[in-house]
Amino acid sequence: MDKQRKIIVSHPTGNANSRSAVNGLYKKGILDSFHTCIACFKHSFLYYISKGPLKEFKRREFSLFLKKYTYTYPHKELCRLLAQKLKQTQWITHETGIFCIDKIYHNIDQKVSQYLEKKQASIDAIYTYEDCALASFQSAKKFKKLCLYDLPIGYWRAMHQLLTEEQHQNPQWATTLGGLNDSPSKLQRKDEELALADKIYVASTFTKKTLSMYPGKLSEIEVIPYGFPPINTNRKYTPFENRKIKVLFVGGLSQRKGISYFFESIKGLEDKLDVTVVGKGNIENCPILKESLSKIKYIPSLPHHEVLKLMSTQDLFIFPSLFEGFGLVITEAMSQGTPVITTDRTCGPDIITHGENGWIVKAGDSTPIRTLLEQFIQQPNTLILAGKAALKTADSRPWSCYEKELSQSIYSFINEKLS
Repeated sequence: MDKQRKIIVSHPTGNANSRSAVNGLYKKGILDSFHTCIACFKHSFLYYISKGPLKEFKRREFSLFLKKYTYTYPHKELCRLLAQKLKQTQWITHETGIFCIDKIYHNIDQKVSQYLEKKQASIDAIYTYEDCALASFQSAKKFKKLCLYDLPIGYWRAMHQLLTEEQHQNPQWATTLGGLNDSPSKLQRKDEELALADKIYVASTFTKKTLSMYPGKLSEIEVIPYGFPPINTNRKYTPFENRKIKVLFVGGLSQRKGISYFFESIKGLEDKLDVTVVGKGNIENCPILKESLSKIKYIPSLPHHEVLKLMSTQDLFIFPSLFEGFGLVITEAMSQGTPVITTDRTCGPDIITHGENGWIVKAGDSTPIRTLLEQFIQQPNTLILAGKAALKTADSRPWSCYEKELSQSIYSFINEKLS
C-alpha cells in the first residue's frame, strides 16, 4: 500500500484554477497545506464585511473545508489593494513598487520556503506557480522534495518572439501590446524555476509548444485543460429574423488579445452585426483603438456575473488572441451557450471541434474571421447549432474534472518517484 503523501500548494491570489487544484488535492487526501495572501471563508469576519469597497475579499473565497489547511500572508497584498484604491501608482509600479505584484509573489515564495524548512520531514512535494516558486523550489531541492510547477501562460521567450514580430507588423497598435517589459532578472528567475521543476503542468497544448523554445532540457510537461463554469441551463436562442447578429469581445484591449484583428474582421459589416466590446486598455495613447471603439457599443468594465449574463445574450464571441496560456473567457462564453471563434494560440484546439462547437482560426489574421462572419450572415442558424454544442461541451467538463485529473496525476507522479 502506498505511503500517505503530503504536498504543499501555494498561490498568492487564489484564482479559479489554483482554487480547483487545492480542492482536488484535499479530496485526494494528500494536501499538507495551502498558502496564499488573503483567504475568505463562509461565516468568517472577512466574509461578512466583503461588501461595497471591500467586495474584493469575496473574490478570495475558498472552500470551507480548506480553512484549517490554509496559511495566509495578507499584509503586503492588503497594501497593494489599498494602493490601487488610492491610485498611488508609484507603490505598485511594475517590479519596483514597494507593493507591486512581483513583491507580493516573492514574499509568499519566501514564506513557503520557510514553512518547508520547518516541516520538511512530513512533506513530499510542493506545487506552485510561475514567479512564486524559486525560493520554495530551492528549499525543496535541499531536502530532496519533488517540485511541481504550474505555468499558466506561454513561455516568455516565445511571447517575446511573437509579440516583437507583431510590433513590427502593426505599429499603430504597438502601444497596447504589453508583455515585453519584464526585466532581465525577472526573466532569468522564470528560467531558474523551470530548471528546478520535476514536472510541469500547463492548461493548453499551445503553452506546451511554447516551451520548446526553452534553451535546455526540461522535465515532463503534461497538459490538463481547465474546467468550465456552471452552464446556463436557461439559455434561450432568439430567431434571427429582422435583427443583427450580436457579436461580443471581452478582455484587455491589447494587441496581445488580437484586438486589431477583431476590428478588422467586422469592418464594413456594421449593418449586419451588433457589436459589443468589454474591457479596459491604453485607449488615450492609441488613436486607432479609440476610433474603433467609437463605432461600436463599448463597456469599460462589468462585474463577473454581469459579463456572464451579457455573454448569454450574444450570438457569437470572438477572441482572436495572439498569445494565451488558456483563455478563461472562452470557456465562460461556451458555458453560456455562446459559440466562440478563437485562435490556435489559446485553449481553443484543446476544447473546440472546428465547425461543431466553435471555430479555430490562425492567429494574427483577420481574413478567416471575416470569412466566417460572412458565412454566418448568410446562414445565422449555424450559430444556434454551435451554441447548443458549446453548451453541451461545457456541461461535460466542469471544474471538478480538472480537480480530479490534476490531483490524480500529481498523486501518481509522487508515488512513482518516491516509491
